[in-house]
Amino acid sequence: MTSSAENPLADFLAYTLAGTRPASPEAAHGECAGGVRWQWLDEGVLELEPARVDATTRSVLLSAGVHGDETAPIELLSQLVADIAAGRAPLACRVLAVLGNAAAMRAGERYLDDDLNRLFGGRHARVPASREAPRAVALEAAAQRFFAKAPSAADAPFARWHLDMHTAIRASAFEQFALLPHTGEPPARAMLEWLADARIAAVLIHTEKGATLSSFTAETCGALACTLELGKVRPFGENDLSRFAGADAAVRRLVAGEASLPKGAQMPRIFTVIGQITKQSDALKLNVAADVPNFTPFQRGEVLAEDGAYRYVVQHDEERIVFPNPGVKPGLRAGLLVVDTTRETLAALV
Repeated sequence: MTSSAENPLADFLAYTLAGTRPASPEAAHGECAGGVRWQWLDEGVLELEPARVDATTRSVLLSAGVHGDETAPIELLSQLVADIAAGRAPLACRVLAVLGNAAAMRAGERYLDDDLNRLFGGRHARVPASREAPRAVALEAAAQRFFAKAPSAADAPFARWHLDMHTAIRASAFEQFALLPHTGEPPARAMLEWLADARIAAVLIHTEKGATLSSFTAETCGALACTLELGKVRPFGENDLSRFAGADAAVRRLVAGEASLPKGAQMPRIFTVIGQITKQSDALKLNVAADVPNFTPFQRGEVLAEDGAYRYVVQHDEERIVFPNPGVKPGLRAGLLVVDTTRETLAALV
């Protein structure tokens, strides 16, 4: 193994924040504990492979920091990489560890010019001058190259996984929850059981294709993908990582090849996205409190947003709002509306 100064595994986060790069092509790859092979592919993009890989080996993309100020999962991912390198965490899968928006991480900002998690699926071409556009291009390419070496779904079902780890801007009725991208298929039982293992309290199922990294990997790479929301935004070093012990342990079991869903684990409560508030202009008025928690319920007939001729009126007996944010740019989502669908959705699991 190379020295710590040349090796990005010992402190993946610090190495990335410092803008350090391997000094030579030879220093960009190596071997660590247990015969694990590693390769530095790009800034904040690190591939790890177990000593033994065959046609059924699972491939897992673990990403964090797509929003630069969402620090808890960044710290968790960096610690996992260090533990794999030192032999403290077993590895039975191919892993692509990604720190998404390194420039925004250094600045302590969500993004520099544009929300990186709204630029995937080619949408980066709409903002060619954005500092986030080249990063979206690079991350799409990295994901495609990584999964191109993975077994197909026909050869090894659920061999491609992507967990994109975030934190929410505001408090939530469910502190830790997940979002599943729209694929045209019912949710996979394997994912729901993993989320139960991770002690994720609630799951949102999208009903339309999105612009997020997890939507890209699900649609383009055939990955079993989700976005995880773990707690609230805090500066580096101010996170109580013990609050995310359940999710961290489940990620470690996944990459170790261990079975999920311990006996007694509770399946998450499932919600379906039924609408969104779209910001039409800077005149948007969001009729909810500035500090309203995610999953706050509203009743039929309530007007949640007004923006010129545009209004969002609650159409169901109860709708819950998630990610209300009037500060986004016009044309982007200023809030999601969801309804409870646990019984119907669990019955349709594949």
